[in-house]
Amino acid sequence: MAEIIQKDGTWAFDGDALRLTPGRDKNVALLRKELGELVVPLGALAGISFEQGKRTGRLRLRLRDGADPLLHATGGRLTEPNDPYQLLVESDRYGVAEYFTDEVRNALLLDEVPADPVGEYLLPGPAVPLAVSAGDGTASFDGERVRLEWNWKTEDAKVSAGPRTLALADITAVEWLPSVGLDNGHLRFTVPGAPTKAPPKYDPNAVELWGFKKDPLMALVAAAVQARLPHPAGREPALAPGSAAGSLPAAEDDHDALLRRLRELGALHRDGVLTDDEFALAKAAVLKRM
Repeated sequence: MAEIIQKDGTWAFDGDALRLTPGRDKNVALLRKELGELVVPLGALAGISFEQGKRTGRLRLRLRDGADPLLHATGGRLTEPNDPYQLLVESDRYGVAEYFTDEVRNALLLDEVPADPVGEYLLPGPAVPLAVSAGDGTASFDGERVRLEWNWKTEDAKVSAGPRTLALADITAVEWLPSVGLDNGHLRFTVPGAPTKAPPKYDPNAVELWGFKKDPLMALVAAAVQARLPHPAGREPALAPGSAAGSLPAAEDDHDALLRRLRELGALHRDGVLTDDEFALAKAAVLKRM
């Protein structure tokens, strides 16, 4: 078992999954504390990297597209302090971080975990029920319904319509955007009958966010809802006329899979996830099978 313990948090790897526990230090972001411990199966990983700095370094996990509803709902817009897949490492622990990185990389190679997108969520998303107050309202979700309630800072146009209750079955998409510069952020739900997007300030299906400390917590609501919506890659591609599932010749299917594996290895090498030696060994193994 590989483990690294820091003020920023603790990461442990048992060969099958990584357990990410946020630290209790005052500098740990509120979102990570509220999200709590995450268990990331090895199959959800696309790679890991470690970057050294003068005083601190940073461990980073890269998840496969579509594996985590939180990353999908936030569109990769979480800032570094709020990103649960990054860990600050003190300089006296660089050796431990490098060992940890090697252990995870070796497991990815041995298990031949692909880096391509997945067709289902491999992480469950935040637990429900939950409620978050930020910006001009409070968003709560019990697993079946989203309720939006307004505060004294809400525009009259939204207040006059009263609180909103949205059934999960009626929600087709969820979107979270952080506040950036002079542009406000929002948590927005897309439902039938609302074909156009009004500014969040006036949209009764959106909470407007102004860049305060609790704003990132709205991402938890977004992720909890996203985890219960159909996966974006869930639709099966249409089959060609006269064809049937599994009708491709095995040799052709295997050849295409090996070509995809070569592309994945190349991407991991370019991103610094694989060393030159690791890439050469893995590439040779794939070419041998071709």
